[in-house]
Amino acid sequence: MAVARLRCNVADSISDDLITSCGERTSVPRMVPPLDSGNALEALVAAAESVGLVADGAELIRVGSNAVFRFASEPIVGRVAPSLAKLESASREVAVADWLEAVGVPAVRAAKVEQPLTANGRVVTLWQAASDKIEYGDTGELARLLLKLHSLEPQLPLPAHDPLRKAAERISALDSLEARDREFLGDRFEELASAYRALEFDLPAGVIHGDANVGNVIRDREGTAILADLDGFAIGPREWDLILTALYYERFGWHTEAEYISFTETYGYDVMKWSGYATMRDLRELLMVTWIAQSVRSDEGRLELMKRIETLRTDASRKDWKPF
Repeated sequence: MAVARLRCNVADSISDDLITSCGERTSVPRMVPPLDSGNALEALVAAAESVGLVADGAELIRVGSNAVFRFASEPIVGRVAPSLAKLESASREVAVADWLEAVGVPAVRAAKVEQPLTANGRVVTLWQAASDKIEYGDTGELARLLLKLHSLEPQLPLPAHDPLRKAAERISALDSLEARDREFLGDRFEELASAYRALEFDLPAGVIHGDANVGNVIRDREGTAILADLDGFAIGPREWDLILTALYYERFGWHTEAEYISFTETYGYDVMKWSGYATMRDLRELLMVTWIAQSVRSDEGRLELMKRIETLRTDASRKDWKPF
C-alpha cells in the first residue's frame, strides 16, 4: 500500500543529521553548503552505499532544485535534494510513485529499497531508470496522462495546493536582489494573490501533478509516455495542471499552435478560454521568475533573471525567455 511508504530510513552513520521518529518527525538539520554537482554526488554515493548500491561514477543529468544522476552500474536514477527540510516531501513523492504504480498510471517508479535516504545533510531518493536516454513526450501525451491522473481519487494524504505560500516564501528569501527589484516582485505578488483568492474555477478540484509540462513527460524503453517529477502532487484546481502548456504557447512561443490544439483537444478543455486564465498565468509566470532567482547561480541564469524582471516591469514580450 502506498501509504506505507510514507517513512524514513536514516543510516546509523548519519544519525547526527536528524532526530526522528517516523510519523511524528522532528528534524534538527545541520548547516550544509548550497547544492552542487560535487557535494550532491558525495551524498548520493553515501546514501546508495547504505542500501547496498554503488553510485560511484554516476553521470550528472542536471542540477536545479535537485541534482539528478544516472548510475553507471545499474538502471537506477538518483535524486539529491539540497537539505533535510525536503525529507517529508521526498517521503510523499515515493509514496505517490507507489500509489500510481498500484493504480496503473504510467509514471516513474521508485527503486525497491527502503527510502528516502539521508546522507551528508541531504535527502536522496532512488528511481528505476525508465530508459537509457531521455526522450520527452509531446503535448497530446501530456494531456492523456493528465486525464488519467485527474480521474483518480486520492488514496494517501496529499497537501492542499498553495502557490501563494510558495511565491511568498521565495520572494521573502531574495536577499541578493536589489531593493527596487524585491519591492517590485513583492507588489506584483500582492496584486496577483488578491486576484487568485477571488478566482472561480471551472473544473472540480482534485489530484494534480503541480508542475505539469512536457519536460516532466518522458518515454520509457517501450516508447510509452510516463509522468516524472512527482514531488508537487497535491489537491488543488485542475486548471493549474493546464496552465503551463497554455503559457508556453501563448506567452513564450515554446509550443506551436498545432501542439497546443493537440493538448486542448485531447484533454477536452481549453484553459485559455476560462475567465481566470490571465490571473493564473501571471502567477505561474511569477513563480518561474522567483524559481530562477533562488535556484540558478550561473552568470547566464542571473542575466536571464534580470531580463525576466524587466519584462514583467514593462510588460514586454516574453518570446526571448530561455527555458531553464
